[in-house]
Amino acid sequence: MIKVVAKCKLKPDVKIEEYLHDARELVAETRKEEGCITYALHQDINDPSIITMLEEWVDEEALNQHNKTEHVNRIVPELRKLRESTEVNIYREVE
Repeated sequence: MIKVVAKCKLKPDVKIEEYLHDARELVAETRKEEGCITYALHQDINDPSIITMLEEWVDEEALNQHNKTEHVNRIVPELRKLRESTEVNIYREVE
């Protein structure tokens, strides 16, 4: 199983609801994908401009296929325009 933590900080002038609208569409489409175990949007309690996507995939191939989908290629570039910074970490469980 692969886990992804994708954390971003929105630009100060961005309306958070604008970002969340597009991000929710990304979540809805991604959850339909084969190989997606969990794909959920989270907002920091202390700083609402910090948004994190927590993901679980059956394997790296499923994640790679996700990154090639139409909805990722259409929505993610629009979301990037609203971000001040982004950090994406991909994890494999250590046994």
